[in-house]
Amino acid sequence: MAMIVTNTPSQDLALTNLAFCSPSDLSKFAVGNNLYLASVADFVFSLYTGHESIRSGHIALNSIQRRCAKVSAAESVSVRRFEPPDNFNLALLTLELDFIKRGGKSEQIDAVILAKQLRKRFRNQVMTVGQKVLFEYHGNNYNFTVSQAAVEGQEKSNSLERGMVSDDTYIVFETSRDSGIKIVNQREAATSNIFKQKEFNLQKLGIGGLSAEFADIFRRAFASRVFPAHVTSKLGIQHVKGMLLYGPPGTGKTLIARQIGKILNGKEPKIVNGPEVLSKFVGETEKNVRDLFADAEQDQRTLGDESDLHVIIFDEIDAICKSRGSTRDGTGVHDSIVNQLLTKVDGVESLNNVLLIGMTNRKDMLDEALLRPGRLEVQVEISLPDESGRLQILQIHTNKMKENSFLAPDVNLQELAARTKNYSGAELEGVVKSAVSYALNRQLSLDDLSKPVEEENIKVTMDDFLNALHEVIPAFGASTDDLERCRLHGMVECGDRHKHIYQRAMLLVEQVKVSKGSPLVTCLLEGSSGSGKTALAATVGIDSDFPYVKIVSAETMIGLHESTKCSQIIKVFEDAYKSPLSVIILDDIERLLEYVAIGPRFSNLISQTLLVLLKRLPPKGRKLMVIGTTSELGFLDSIGFCDPFPVTYHVPTLNTKDAKKVLEQLNVFSDEDIDSAAEALNDMPIRKLYMLIEMAAQGEHGGSAEAIYSGKEKINISHFYDCLQDVVRL
Repeated sequence: MAMIVTNTPSQDLALTNLAFCSPSDLSKFAVGNNLYLASVADFVFSLYTGHESIRSGHIALNSIQRRCAKVSAAESVSVRRFEPPDNFNLALLTLELDFIKRGGKSEQIDAVILAKQLRKRFRNQVMTVGQKVLFEYHGNNYNFTVSQAAVEGQEKSNSLERGMVSDDTYIVFETSRDSGIKIVNQREAATSNIFKQKEFNLQKLGIGGLSAEFADIFRRAFASRVFPAHVTSKLGIQHVKGMLLYGPPGTGKTLIARQIGKILNGKEPKIVNGPEVLSKFVGETEKNVRDLFADAEQDQRTLGDESDLHVIIFDEIDAICKSRGSTRDGTGVHDSIVNQLLTKVDGVESLNNVLLIGMTNRKDMLDEALLRPGRLEVQVEISLPDESGRLQILQIHTNKMKENSFLAPDVNLQELAARTKNYSGAELEGVVKSAVSYALNRQLSLDDLSKPVEEENIKVTMDDFLNALHEVIPAFGASTDDLERCRLHGMVECGDRHKHIYQRAMLLVEQVKVSKGSPLVTCLLEGSSGSGKTALAATVGIDSDFPYVKIVSAETMIGLHESTKCSQIIKVFEDAYKSPLSVIILDDIERLLEYVAIGPRFSNLISQTLLVLLKRLPPKGRKLMVIGTTSELGFLDSIGFCDPFPVTYHVPTLNTKDAKKVLEQLNVFSDEDIDSAAEALNDMPIRKLYMLIEMAAQGEHGGSAEAIYSGKEKINISHFYDCLQDVVRL
């Protein structure tokens, strides 16, 4: 509605920040019990009661209100009733104080008392960023300008920042240096103003499965900052200035750092990717590091303990803070960066208003001086999420689908969380994306891509998620494909001796799971070549159901130098240490050691590397089982390689009884021939048995394999004996 602007009826009413209208117009602005709000331009003013001296169709604003709204007395303006949205109470209100008339005055104001009075005086009034307000305090007339108005739980946006003053609103005061106003007890007035919210909902922040890590970060890095400055000074401590988040890729390090920056009431976080600070010009790199701290230094000089917190986030900090002396580039620039960073964080003129957050996948590469207390002293490992953490992450990524009815009822997130062992947060997000792609693809026709899509038919089903699990393979998961290749014929019943070894190996798996005194269990499977050692080890690895199972074999290291092979082996063990339960299979150890019978010769470097790794206990809370296979037990014993394996099982070749069991399961011989064939196969390794059967199944002239394997025909025993002559026994 259009109303005529007029002056406030009296001087004392001008100091209330209220607008006034006639009693007949008042009801038009009612929004609740005794609450009347009118919107003029970008600002919202409260109306208390109708004033008899004001005519109908007029609204009275004081001079400051008219200046803010850019309207003049006697001017016709559009005035609307303002309906406050839900969750409109201010969590934080930052005000810049000044005298209405300075005149060389000097006053000391207790922030605690003033904040209490302002909350009482302006309760239920709407404050907008940029708004000026007049008020009287202890006989002096002041004005304040709203510089920040943060509503609880609301992200920053391009819209106007405003909210309603409540009894819980934290008020922070700012003054210019020449204002003549000195604020005391500032931190006490805003005890918890470091955070925008009074409580954290990590799932709303998009953080799942990291509750314990976040609690640790809060205790170590922020607990001291919540309290007033005088409390920490009495305790004789300084705030934590730096933290390091480290762990495998995709576990949420960068996400945590960004969200920490969002929930803090301080300057906008500076996010720096490590290599960005490097420069080709001499001294420019060090200057870039100094520039990151320039704003914090200026604040520290001018405001002291009242300075805002400055957050600097270094992503991939290992790129620029390598151990000094480790790089041989000739320039020494990396050493200079470390020195400059150490000086800024904890030098002679160290800052107390800075929080440096570093993130890396390679903590071992960082300079040790950077990790001591006073620098990046809070070091939190962000590891792979457990089952409850994976469930939280899946809930976060499927929340929108569920709200908009795109998630099919058959989707069981609990089951998916159980299936996705050793998936990182990023890989779980990839699973959700892949599942959605299957659902969207069903609605598309490659024959006519312009065909309109029916949105309500889009449903992401459990099958979509199961297909996605085959597409997105975890970096630290079980190498199922590699393990299955080690047992192409599957596992067949081949006698009590093999069954006994399998059962004993599975008991060792159980020991690793439940024992508190055996975080590392090793066993060695030895026997002649082709006796099924690798297949047996792979079966134990698969049946263990451990989240991390890897096989280390010489075939993946062909042509590599000794040191490169060592690096690859070390990486497999290091990756295993990131998983709670792991199995590593060292296949054909003599091949890994580059053993040559003539000489004999072998790689001492690889041998010593493996010996150290086989004796090194995993980190706390991690358990590892190592299964080795070898066909050269005598050689390994001669170089002391059997010592790390307290348990050794001999995997035998097949005797007649064992061979008959295998042949009965294959069903390729007639009943009258099977005993003769089994007798001929006595002392035969199982791999050679399969090779021989496949040769004989081709028939004398070829083409018989399909009929024999389908059961229509049987292997001719005489042809079988002919093939047996071609196979050289061990």
